[in-house]
Amino acid sequence: MASNDYYKALGVGKSASADEIRKAYKKLSKKYHPDANKDKDAPERFKQVQEAFDVLGDADKRKQYDQFGQVFPGGAGGPQGQPFNWGGGRPGASGPIDLSDLFGGGGQIDLEQVFGGAFGGGGGRRQSRRAASRGDNVEVEVDIPFQIAVEGGKYELGLDRGGKRESLTIKIPAGVDTGSLIRLSGQGHPGGNGGPAGDLLVRIRVAEHPWFRREGSNLLVDLPITVTEAALGAKVEVPTLSEGMVVVTIPPGTSSGAKLRLRGKGVVDRTTKEPGDQFVVVKIVVPRKPGDRARELFKELAEVEPQTPRGGLW
Repeated sequence: MASNDYYKALGVGKSASADEIRKAYKKLSKKYHPDANKDKDAPERFKQVQEAFDVLGDADKRKQYDQFGQVFPGGAGGPQGQPFNWGGGRPGASGPIDLSDLFGGGGQIDLEQVFGGAFGGGGGRRQSRRAASRGDNVEVEVDIPFQIAVEGGKYELGLDRGGKRESLTIKIPAGVDTGSLIRLSGQGHPGGNGGPAGDLLVRIRVAEHPWFRREGSNLLVDLPITVTEAALGAKVEVPTLSEGMVVVTIPPGTSSGAKLRLRGKGVVDRTTKEPGDQFVVVKIVVPRKPGDRARELFKELAEVEPQTPRGGLW
């Protein structure tokens, strides 16, 4: 690989900053990773990107590379991409290495000083190996049923990974709400060079319920009642989220908007682990077209009703 090929492999110029090199490496590693890119040349391009960053991502190696070219162990040649003559300038010669013709100066050059001990006992092989890196996190959003969000449960999540469809079972804790984040360790992008995978971050969106709505750890449900039920009182059935229908008592004289409490039938608070309450919100429904008899009774009622509730209000 020629002296400038490492920069070309990452798509940056020789004046690129360390941050620019790191960003280019991260982008190209994702693009050419064999798990994500099935092109036949992707493995080789991925290898070139790793090799380039191994050198340019290290300040000392980059300095040597800029000065001498690819002359450390595993390199293909010397300055300007020309192969080294390890025989002191004479084809087939042996003996001490004299690099004075290449680098100038007199005498022999100690490779330990030039390359920082890279040739000592296999040290160069260890230095050129790219350090393991952690994979990136992946974030997805899922819509879950209202009841699972309140009570907890399992949810099947489908993911596309490397062209394959996978299914993950997510454990939903009781009490999650829209915006809650669930972390699945090791289910994100794979790490580099044997490094750990990133995490999968599951962002929750809770679907609406046809009857219930939520206020913090409390549940609310509207209860339509008649005028006579409100005036005289009654016992009526109302739904709960997990216990079916229960009977509540409407006290005589209940006004529209009144709230009746059902203790402990709300949402489990994720901090205190205590359940909230369910509130039954009374809604008095007046008939739009009362029959003749009902109209007569309403007129009689109007004659005996106490003073208007608006008296003195304004």
